[in-house]
Amino acid sequence: MFSADNAEQSAVARILHTIDVEDRGRLLAALAAKFHDLDLAADVLQEAMVRALETWTKRGIPQNPQAWLMTAAKNRALDIIRSDAVKARQLARLRIESEVCSGDHLNHAGRLGEELSSVSIPDERLSLFFTCSHPTLKEREKIALILRFLAGLSTAEVAAVFLVDTATMQQRIVRAKKRITTTGVPFGTPTAEQLHERLPGVLRVVYLIFTQGFTPTTGGAHSRIDMQREAIALAVTLLPQETEARGLLSLLLLTGARAEARIDSAGAPVPLAEQDRRLWDSRHIAEGLGLALTAAGEPEAGPYTVQATIAALHAEAATYSDTDWEQILVLYGILSRMEPGPVVELNRAVARGKAKGPEDGLTALEDLAAEPGLEGYRPFHIARALTLRELGMPELAGAAFRRALDCPGNDAESDYLETQIRDLLS
Repeated sequence: MFSADNAEQSAVARILHTIDVEDRGRLLAALAAKFHDLDLAADVLQEAMVRALETWTKRGIPQNPQAWLMTAAKNRALDIIRSDAVKARQLARLRIESEVCSGDHLNHAGRLGEELSSVSIPDERLSLFFTCSHPTLKEREKIALILRFLAGLSTAEVAAVFLVDTATMQQRIVRAKKRITTTGVPFGTPTAEQLHERLPGVLRVVYLIFTQGFTPTTGGAHSRIDMQREAIALAVTLLPQETEARGLLSLLLLTGARAEARIDSAGAPVPLAEQDRRLWDSRHIAEGLGLALTAAGEPEAGPYTVQATIAALHAEAATYSDTDWEQILVLYGILSRMEPGPVVELNRAVARGKAKGPEDGLTALEDLAAEPGLEGYRPFHIARALTLRELGMPELAGAAFRRALDCPGNDAESDYLETQIRDLLS
């Protein structure tokens, strides 16, 4: 996104990249909440980023870069609204005429410096999550829109979440944005009843943010702990009285507890069977186990609570060999009835192989080979490769590993797969 021709530009570019990764969702949500226009918010934030590269390189990085970007983006949005007849008609409803007329928004670099260090940026993300979960939008549109704009995932990453190609996902996102504009979806915090109705969609988005951080489908790293922590922080704020909200938080805590043990010092993946469980976060495990126990005993327990219970069984096993795969297999059977889908069936097939033996596992995996959603899904081919290797079929295992390399995935995982292929040939 940012090129650097000298040391100053390089330093600025690094900071802007960090902000783009860590703060973009919060900045975008605050702008969208203020102007009630997601496209406008995205455009002015992008303009502010570009302007910052030039201004900061010449004048230095401000004490509060995020506040600088927020103010620059807001001022640019006000300029656009003032010059656009259609948008100008929104001024009375948005109650920002005074800012336009006062001249305080004048777009001068000198007005956007260190004095902004005290500016605070409200966290409007969850409010905007619920706005984008409006019933007017189709379920997949809701999730795609939030992942792309508020979670900061690229279109390619969102496409990988849905097991579709990037062009298809781009069209879906465009349709979702148009639907918000043409139907007049209201911005702001919904009523208590609306919160309850829209909660499942928001839970789904937070879950997908976490899974994308747990094993990114693009980029160099095999794990993005920052994204996992972001999802956990969001989950903490979600209606704690709701059973499935507690179930989701439990799942994220128990799964995220393994983060430090999942990669080695070089950033390479470490399989579950080889992880040093002493590195697992005992505090997160204790909290997650307590939440899972509470949620599992309630009649409203659903898919997230079932997955949390599976994660709890992994967390409670002192060693990999102590894992209760039989019980995990039963739970995946329950989950497949609650939330049928190819990824659930894949996990169920893997659990079957661990509980019943690799022959049964391979049979279950082969039964899924015709599933369109799994053809380009890397974990499916990795599961086949590992099972075939366990059964003493190195040539077939190597072919499955090579097929996995053709599917979307992060670079660290790709390097790991190439190592497995070389080991099979040695």
